[in-house]
Amino acid sequence: MTTMKHPGSKKKARTAGLYIVLYAALIFCAMITLVPFAYLLCASLKPSEIFFDNLFLPSGDGLFGVGWDKLNLDHFYRLFAQEGFARPILNSTFFASVSGVLATLFAAMSGYALAKYRFWGRETITKLVLAALVVPGALLFAPVYQQLYWFGMLDSYSGLIIPALAPAFGVYLFRQATINSVPTELLESARIDGCGEIKIFFTFVLPLIRPMMGAFLLLTFLGSWNNFIGAQIVLQTPEKMPLAVAINQLRGVYGTDYGLIMAGTVVSILPVLGLFLLLQKEFLSGLTAGAVKG
Repeated sequence: MTTMKHPGSKKKARTAGLYIVLYAALIFCAMITLVPFAYLLCASLKPSEIFFDNLFLPSGDGLFGVGWDKLNLDHFYRLFAQEGFARPILNSTFFASVSGVLATLFAAMSGYALAKYRFWGRETITKLVLAALVVPGALLFAPVYQQLYWFGMLDSYSGLIIPALAPAFGVYLFRQATINSVPTELLESARIDGCGEIKIFFTFVLPLIRPMMGAFLLLTFLGSWNNFIGAQIVLQTPEKMPLAVAINQLRGVYGTDYGLIMAGTVVSILPVLGLFLLLQKEFLSGLTAGAVKG
């Protein structure tokens, strides 16, 4: 006597097998992605004299054949005690925070205006914003530098922050987010109830496009935090240089302490990692906000 398997059980078995394969592939990809970070952390803890002896951790008589006693925090101590890394960190934190918040706010206001207001030249401005998206940023260094020179804004953080207040990518991104997420009927109802335009924007529009704001804030903060070329063009005073420039200056004339550079890179990653963990839900929601029109 033979027993027949229920079709539903076969389907469940296939589904379970598919999930196992999918999760195994995701774990494998995650491990490959984390390998550079593991190397970076291990390299920052190894002394300079044994830096090239092993790829990751130094060999020894400790657990898993690792010389745990050879690892130390000397490179991190040198960064703050000898290299004065606290000042570049504060510079980058101020520059990236102010740039991220202001650029997000101004881009959201510009995108909202292009999406919901009817005024002469709106279509022309939208086309100009789209055209600006295809212009490489490196081509704008010369004209921006000349304008900053005319206005006396060289060697100041305002010369870095003001040109990046309303990026074309952010303006168009928030225009699309406003079209998809903010119903016109809600704005008209608010105006009938006597709300002013500023109150409408901050009370009704911003909460509806919050996921896009979180995603764009993270992207803008990351771009400002890693600003390397722009900071060297605009700034001349060493005390004003951000963290990316300070890490590059760790290279010696006659030799390079790679462990020190690795430690500086670890320090530069931690604030961005913390911000991403804080805004990861908004970041993922913002990335998928334009996928389905609501």
